[in-house]
Parts: sequence; C-alpha cells; structure tokens
Amino acid sequence: MHLRTLHTVLRTGSFADAARQLSYTGSAVSQQITALERQVGTTLFERESQGVRATPAAHFIGERSLDVLGRLQALEDDIALLREGGTGRLRLGSFPTASERLLPEALSLFRQERPDVQVRLDEGEESELTPLLTARELDVAIMYRYGLVPRRHPRGFRTERLLVEDLIVLMPTDHALLGGSASITMDQLEQETWITPRLGTPGAAMMRRLCANAGFLPDIVYRTNNYATAGGLVRAGMGIALVPALGHTPQSGVVGLRLADHGAHREVMAVRAPATTEGAWRSMVQALHRAAATLADSAPGVSLPTA
Repeated sequence: MHLRTLHTVLRTGSFADAARQLSYTGSAVSQQITALERQVGTTLFERESQGVRATPAAHFIGERSLDVLGRLQALEDDIALLREGGTGRLRLGSFPTASERLLPEALSLFRQERPDVQVRLDEGEESELTPLLTARELDVAIMYRYGLVPRRHPRGFRTERLLVEDLIVLMPTDHALLGGSASITMDQLEQETWITPRLGTPGAAMMRRLCANAGFLPDIVYRTNNYATAGGLVRAGMGIALVPALGHTPQSGVVGLRLADHGAHREVMAVRAPATTEGAWRSMVQALHRAAATLADSAPGVSLPTA
C-alpha cells in the first residue's frame, strides 16, 4: 500500500493530488509516506512551503519497485477472480448415473464459461459424498433424494433442484402382468420376487416404504446397487427390479413400466458447501440446469422440477 502511495505522489508531484487520486485524505498520504521513510531509513520527500520535492532515494525506490507493484496488482486481480469463481479449483462430487447422464454436457458448458477453473471430480454413492461435503473436501455435490425418504443437509448448505425421475419397474418381456399400460402400481406386485438395492441405502429404504404403503413385505432374493446388473437379472427371469429413470437403459428382454404410486420419484439436486465461491457455484448451477433441460427433453421418465 505504501509503495503504491509513493508512486502516486511521484507521478502527481504533491500529497494533495495523490490523495485525490487514491481517495485518501492528505493527512493519510502524509502518514503513509512518513511510515515508509521510517521503514527505509531515509527521507523520500523534502517538505517545502509550495509542496513536496522527491529525493533521489524516492526515485530509486520508485523505479526498483515497479515490478513488485505489477506483481502485486496481478495477485490482487487473481484474488478477485478467485473470489468470483473465475479461476482456481472446484471440487465436484457426483453419484454414478448423474456422472454418466448429466455431467458430461454440464462440465462442457462450465468449461466454456469458466475456462480457468479446474474441476476435480469424485464419484461415489450418497453415503460417500455426504461426509466429503460436510468435511469441506467437496465444494459441490450432485446428490439425490427419494420422494418417501426425507433428507436434510447441514445448516448453511445450499440446495438447487435439477431433475425429477420417475421410478421404473423392470420386468422380463414375457411377464404375465404386461399389457397395454405404460404404468403399474405397487399393490399389483405383491407376489413378485424382487431385485433391490443393498441394505442401508436410500433406494432400499424407498423400496421398503413403497411396499409398506401397499401392505406387504417384498420377497427379496438379490441385492445390487448396479442397475446394469439388476437389468441383467431381470432379463434372465430372476425377478423384477425398481430403478430410477436415469438408471434405466432400454435393453432387449426387459420392459420398463412407470410406478404410479404416490411419492414414487427421485429428485436430483446440486448441494453447495458454505465456503464455495459464489461465482463458481452460480456458473456450475447454470450449466447443470442447461444440461438437465436437455436430458429432460430426451430421457423417458425424467422431467424438470416444478416450483
């Protein structure tokens, strides 16, 4: 700060003019120059009745410090960019189906908007992403919430809804319940053998609540968090499965019907940790919304959230 004041006085030739340019008082400029003189141990300006006159020492320090001031200004500019999300690093977490279906376009759009921000991606399940976000090891996480499984994030975390997914019942093509309808209800499936997510997951909790609301306990024979594995087991006639729309890839031998029960959906959202820079968060959310709109137009069972 004192070096910048020195340069301004050298350029303007007076404390008063320097003060006007720096938006300081004349007294503040005088105090800064006096403090700088104490630091360097020599007089920098001769105070005269008509103003001030720079000493050779002032000119020497002014010339030698030009590079330092330039680097300092560059640092201040970089800090401003960092604060606004124009540079730096964004640590992003995502669950696998969002990484596959939503993130490629979103990350491409984000890079166009913020080319100098490095994005680091950690992929994991909900139970893995939440502690990373809470520990501030992630800045933003793409997460989900099932309609019948309430979820709260820690105080200070900001949430932006991106997509709503239908839940899809996967059946083999020769299943007796298949007809002309594109949907089915849970009470029609009481006698079925099920392939479900692993215990302790939100998907397993959602399955239990749907079955409880329909008044039965499901006959579960296989548990897997891999939607491709679930589809393969369905195709082999080992049971039926319930998957979110993003996890359903049409394949031969398998038919997907929308589950029409109340609350049978999954919401996808972006969650921001409190310390994330506003500019980077805003750009990432805009990119995610644009990618979500594209996905909702093309993927069956996927829609944009309503207000």
